[in-house]
Amino acid sequence: MTDEPADVAGPYFHGTRADLAVGDELVPGHPSNFQAGRVMNHVYFTTLLDTAVWGAELATALAGTGDRGRVYVVEPLGSFEDDPNVTDKRFPGNPTRSYRTRSPLRVVGEVGDWEGHPPDALAGMLASLQRLREQGLDVIED
Repeated sequence: MTDEPADVAGPYFHGTRADLAVGDELVPGHPSNFQAGRVMNHVYFTTLLDTAVWGAELATALAGTGDRGRVYVVEPLGSFEDDPNVTDKRFPGNPTRSYRTRSPLRVVGEVGDWEGHPPDALAGMLASLQRLREQGLDVIED
């Protein structure tokens, strides 16, 4: 893992379906929220609240729980790097401000008042993910 990009300052966010408490740590080795049967080698986070909201919404929608999802403020406890799944592949220049780490992320707070995306936007994102799956292109570089 490379050292974190020099221009990255917090706060840092993580969107998920997991119910966590302040002080809990997110660590690699858990199942993916986005690909059934896949165990993740990294933990993903962002500096943009909207990107974390997408993570929370997609994780709960794909799980079929009907839950709202959670957005946490996190603190990286080790080095991190740009997320290669989006950086210069899908979104050149990393406008989603997405990163990954093999080190823990400590939960330091929760964003309770985040606003979700309109239902049609979420449905469009889910349809796009389904098309990628059907084409065999839902690859996660982890």
